[in-house]
Amino acid sequence: MMQKRRNGQALVEFVLLLPLFIFMIFTVIDFGKILYTKNNLESKMDEVITLYETKKESENIKDLLKLGKEKIELEIKNEQEYINFFLKKKLEILTPGLNLILKNPYEVVSKRVVYNE
Repeated sequence: MMQKRRNGQALVEFVLLLPLFIFMIFTVIDFGKILYTKNNLESKMDEVITLYETKKESENIKDLLKLGKEKIELEIKNEQEYINFFLKKKLEILTPGLNLILKNPYEVVSKRVVYNE
């Protein structure tokens, strides 16, 4: 009887699956960055609304957002009964292929609506 030689089978399977594993790892890292940034924007939004409600100037709010090296955009829209606050930050997506799906740079947005008294 002739026995089949399977010495290289595991290596071939590893080489075929390695790019998929690397893609999955980078995707998890990118989504982690997005969720981390979203969480930071939500906490900054609390500070922005507190400053706005204490009737401080909008320049103080913008100075708060320029702390550190990250650049965060602030947009305030006054409507009749409500005020819309938007905090936006752009993120670079590192994963090849995912940056085409999420449109590089990806914009993380935090929105809050406050009743205007």
